Amino acid sequence: MLKLGDLAPDFELPDQFNRNQRLSSLLQRGALILYFYPADFTPVCTREACAFRELQPTLAAGGIGIAGVSPQNSDSHARFSALYKLDFPLLADPEKRVIRAYGCNGVMGFGLKRASFLIGRDRRIMETAHAALRLSPHILLGKRALGKSHTR
Repeated sequence: MLKLGDLAPDFELPDQFNRNQRLSSLLQRGALILYFYPADFTPVCTREACAFRELQPTLAAGGIGIAGVSPQNSDSHARFSALYKLDFPLLADPEKRVIRAYGCNGVMGFGLKRASFLIGRDRRIMETAHAALRLSPHILLGKRALGKSHTR
């Protein structure tokens, strides 16, 4: 799993609208919280997405973006995003290429590890959170992000 100071691998994945998104493009506006979650519509993942949705206006005002990554396809992400009014990219990685690159693949390749990364504009990992069922470390990462330097 990537750790503090590591260079975040660049990638290109389709979002819920089937538009390709690159990490380098997402970082043009400022730092980014990139979070990896197991599945759309599951209870913990839904709570996590909604918590980030509530935090998003404050983060955006501080120049920080949010994007989620999971193995579901863009159609699933579109339904999930519409139902919960998520106004940030949900990136489809059914082949788990990016999930593996960030070290978030599950044990023996099954599922994935819930992880969040605060990535600076220089693509360096500024902070991480890892917790399978507890959401507080992930949401606290978002709140602490506001106190970090976002110009890197």
